[in-house]
Amino acid sequence: MLLAEPLSRLVLVLVGDIYRVLKEINQSGTTILLVEQNASMALRVAHRGYVLETGTIILTGSGQELMGNPRDKNAYLGE
Repeated sequence: MLLAEPLSRLVLVLVGDIYRVLKEINQSGTTILLVEQNASMALRVAHRGYVLETGTIILTGSGQELMGNPRDKNAYLGE
């Protein structure tokens, strides 16, 4: 399943619901490719993450790894 910016125009209340459903779909065996500006939310549920800058992959790792590196988190993920 490919999703591009599924949260872009949703009210905040629905964001958690959407991610719960995506996690359930993934746990049932469906691979999900998610392109999302809300990096912190996406990386909480991601098995693997890629950070792109002008079309080039500049960081890659598990969601936990990407969220766990304070330098990269501040520089690239807007935290």
